[in-house]
Amino acid sequence: MSARVTVLYFASLRDVAEIDHETFETSAPDLRVLYLELRARYGFPLSVDRLRVAVDGEFARWEDAPRDGSEIAFIPPVSGG
Repeated sequence: MSARVTVLYFASLRDVAEIDHETFETSAPDLRVLYLELRARYGFPLSVDRLRVAVDGEFARWEDAPRDGSEIAFIPPVSGG
């Protein structure tokens, strides 16, 4: 089953991908696999255990499946100065 999703990239992920969002079809069974596919595509340096994931503005579990029409955000740790 595939889902059309919009993925938002923040901070270091946005810097590496050179975009802040994209919309595409995915057949990833869960959010972890979706991130790993994007990590392979863009070369993201952060592993899953360093990120949070949110779906439609709410924190989600990595085991949740992507839902058609959802907005998914991968959120790296924030550093301040």
